[in-house]
Amino acid sequence: MRTTTARRRLLAATALLPVLALAGCGSDPKIAGPAAGGPAATATEDVVSGLATSDTAAALLPAEVRASGVLTFGSSFGAPPAAFYADQASKKQVGVDVDFSDAVAKVLGLTVRRQEAAFETILPALDSGKFDVGTGNFGVTAARLKTIDFVTYIDDGQGFAVKKDNTTVQPVTDLVQLCGLTIGTGAGTTFETTLNAKKGVCADAGRKPYEVKAFSEGGALLTGLQQGRVDVEMSTINGLRHQASQEAAGVRFLNEFHRLDVGFAFKKGSPLTPAFQAAVNQLIKDGTYQRILRKWGLTDSAIKESQISPPEHP
Repeated sequence: MRTTTARRRLLAATALLPVLALAGCGSDPKIAGPAAGGPAATATEDVVSGLATSDTAAALLPAEVRASGVLTFGSSFGAPPAAFYADQASKKQVGVDVDFSDAVAKVLGLTVRRQEAAFETILPALDSGKFDVGTGNFGVTAARLKTIDFVTYIDDGQGFAVKKDNTTVQPVTDLVQLCGLTIGTGAGTTFETTLNAKKGVCADAGRKPYEVKAFSEGGALLTGLQQGRVDVEMSTINGLRHQASQEAAGVRFLNEFHRLDVGFAFKKGSPLTPAFQAAVNQLIKDGTYQRILRKWGLTDSAIKESQISPPEHP
């Protein structure tokens, strides 16, 4: 679970946001908004509860897991449309990650024991055995594949956004365009890794380096952009498109930068991956997969079939 300090940071960040800027702080059932691929259905649509167990997929689970019937998921929240709270008062958890987790569990005949955790703590906790599965819109990268196995379920990736009234910054096709600017991103993300690894491009071009500010909470990152403490936000393509669809956020989506597969995360060598792959492919086959994506306006993120630890997109 998150520490008390982390919870206080989350509440503080949320309090700074304008009305529904995160699109996850109100109870309006239509806050799910489109990210890409057309209009989304309402966030209250139930596309999971009627699913039946697939004996074929469930048979791939380790015997001890079938016997216990429970898996512990470490999940990060606060990033629509992946995983967020539809209502802060009730802490109702919604999002595409939530729906896919629950759907896969249904197909496998399992119960999800979901524990909220800070994004940057989830992958290390898989190796320690604290969590069986990690969800947090985790992109499949070459670096992560050294220690983590993935079962893919959508295609997302890296993108950029600015304040809506910022017309100076144009679509980013080369990080040298960011030289001299302050870039805000999430702590422990592929975005932070990419930005820090490529800082030398500015020196090579004889230009002032860009500054990277990493935030542990999505709300604090958005507030930093809104208040001008960062010039550009680097985050998920779907998340940024979602923000841009919320008028109160005041965000303009710039462009996609690098596509990545997104997957359920597991300890390297986990025996759970074949069953999860079979479950995702069953959801694709029976049409539930497309219904979940339509619900969240993410049909452009569809994959044809689930894979176990595929190489990073070039």
